[in-house]
Amino acid sequence: MTDLDPLSLFRLDGQVAIVTGASSGLGDRFARVLHAVGAQVVVAARRAERLDTLAAELPGTLAVGVDLSIEADRERLVVETLDRFGRVDVLVNNAGIGHAVSVENETLDDFRDAMELNVTAVWHLSKLCGEAMVAAGSGSIVNVASMLGHVASTPIKQAHYCASKGAVVNLTRELAAQWGRKGVRVNTLSPGWFKSEMTGDMDTDESSQRFVQANAMIPRMGNEDELDGALLLLASRAGGYMTGHSLLVDGGWTAR
Repeated sequence: MTDLDPLSLFRLDGQVAIVTGASSGLGDRFARVLHAVGAQVVVAARRAERLDTLAAELPGTLAVGVDLSIEADRERLVVETLDRFGRVDVLVNNAGIGHAVSVENETLDDFRDAMELNVTAVWHLSKLCGEAMVAAGSGSIVNVASMLGHVASTPIKQAHYCASKGAVVNLTRELAAQWGRKGVRVNTLSPGWFKSEMTGDMDTDESSQRFVQANAMIPRMGNEDELDGALLLLASRAGGYMTGHSLLVDGGWTAR
C-alpha cells in the first residue's frame, strides 16, 4: 500500500491557471492561492498597474491587462497564455459587475453591460480555453457566480446581477454536460457575502451587518480565506469527480 497523502490532491504543480478580475478582492486572493499550490498563474483585469504589482509578488506570473467585455481582449488573453506557457489547465472566470438599483431605475445599459461581462465573457473564455483543454484531454473551469444566482437579492435590488449569475449557474451545467466525456470539468463557485469592491463597505456598515446576521445561519460575512478550500477543490484533482456543480459558500444563506 502506498503512503496516503490526501493533501497532494490539491496541488497544481506544473499547471497553468488563468484568473480574471485579479486586480482586487476575490480575484487577487484566488491568484495567490493557486500560486501557493504550485500553479503558474496568468492574472487578467483592466487595471494593469495593479496586475503588475501582484505579478511581482508571485514569481513566474504573467499579467495581461484586458477589458474582458471586449471580444478581442478575451482572445488576446488566451493567445498570450498559450504563447507563454503552451497550455491552460485551469480557468477561473471571476470578473464581474453589479450594483444596487431598483428595476424601475435600471437601464438597458445596466442589464446589457452585466450580461456582456458576467455571462458572454464567461461563455467566450470558457469556449476559448475549453478548446485547448479538450485537445489536451483535461482541464478545470471554475465559474464564479453567486448565491444570488440561486435566490433573489431583494431588499438589495439588482435584477441584472441576479439574472446574469443565474445564467452562469446553468451555463456551467451545459458546458459540463458537453465536455465531461472529453476530460474537462466545469463547476461554479457561488459565494455569499464576502468583502470585495462590489460589496463596498458592507463589512463596516452597521445596518448591513445586521442584515447579514439576521439572515445567514453563520451570522457574519465570510472571511477572505474561507473560499480557498472550495476553489482548490474545484480546480484540482481533489474534485476530480465533480462537474456541473454549483458549490455554495454562503454561511447557510440559501438553506432557508
